[in-house]
Amino acid sequence: MAPVNEAGREPAPAVTILPRQDKAAAADAAVQPAPAAMPPAPVPAAPPPARPDGGKAGSGPANSGPAGGARAGTATAGSGPAGSGRVSPAQAGNAQAGSAQAGSAQAGSAPAGAGLAGGELFVRYTRSLVAERSSRQVTILQAGCTTAGTDLGIAGLRAAGAEIAVTLVDEDQPVTREAVGQGAGMADCVLGDLRAVPLPQRSYDIVLCALLLHRIQHAELVLDRLVGTLRPGGLLLLQFADRDSAGGFLDRVLPGVARRVVWRRRRPGQPGPYPAVYERVSSAKGLQAYASRRGLVIGERQAAGGRAGGLAGPAFFQAAQTVVARLSGGRLTDAHEELLYVLRKPEDLFARVL
Repeated sequence: MAPVNEAGREPAPAVTILPRQDKAAAADAAVQPAPAAMPPAPVPAAPPPARPDGGKAGSGPANSGPAGGARAGTATAGSGPAGSGRVSPAQAGNAQAGSAQAGSAQAGSAPAGAGLAGGELFVRYTRSLVAERSSRQVTILQAGCTTAGTDLGIAGLRAAGAEIAVTLVDEDQPVTREAVGQGAGMADCVLGDLRAVPLPQRSYDIVLCALLLHRIQHAELVLDRLVGTLRPGGLLLLQFADRDSAGGFLDRVLPGVARRVVWRRRRPGQPGPYPAVYERVSSAKGLQAYASRRGLVIGERQAAGGRAGGLAGPAFFQAAQTVVARLSGGRLTDAHEELLYVLRKPEDLFARVL
């Protein structure tokens, strides 16, 4: 099985690094300084005292010559989308698009404060994968679209020339029907039982599942179906409320009035709150165990809410989390409320296929 990064620090894009190319580039950079030393030869002969700055003038071309250009080119390629350090032809061919994408990151993650804390993480990985697959259309499935809270920077990517197709789907509940009725751009959203709604297998490059797992039943079965829709090498972007957090505990036990106060403070004008189900997979331990069983690689993890910040909320809610964490003796944490994961489906033909 593919290894699971418990620390959550292994960047997913590093999976596609091409070490042979890197070594070849390094060898070229090491060889090129020799011709770079040739430009000073044609400089008209002049007594050195008459040109006290001759050393500086002579060193200018050497720094800006082929070797310098190679170093600059390597730095540009290495700092491609998402700053992943990946060197690929797609990035080199989309340098201008990459700068436009970077400019659109803030626009793409702007709604994050309203619905998707840390949305810039998902925008960054989306830009990187779109750059990798720039030669064809990129397909995205937004499961739980009524709480997604971000467009993954899709508008900016399309403006930069990327071809992207998006499918919207969510659980059929009264609150989701209300959200679809009020939300702009939700006309194409498919509502239904996510255990049975038609989902084409191995058809999507990215699946965004934001704030869905903790509000539905049979969450692991639904997650299996979402993983099955991913192409090999595709990304699964997950955000969910942690059942082992003090915030998750309060969300389950608080009366409806208090839950509505917290919801309205965090997502003003949006229908809600949604049901609080919190099955085992909606936790750090549950998700890591799931990824291990399914052969998914955890590329990066972030936390939001609680002491981690990133979520608005009434002061009483944060104070209540602190109290609950202390009374639980450490079983529940107030360090965060929500977790964000970037997982990659392996491309290995011998990996377990869902």
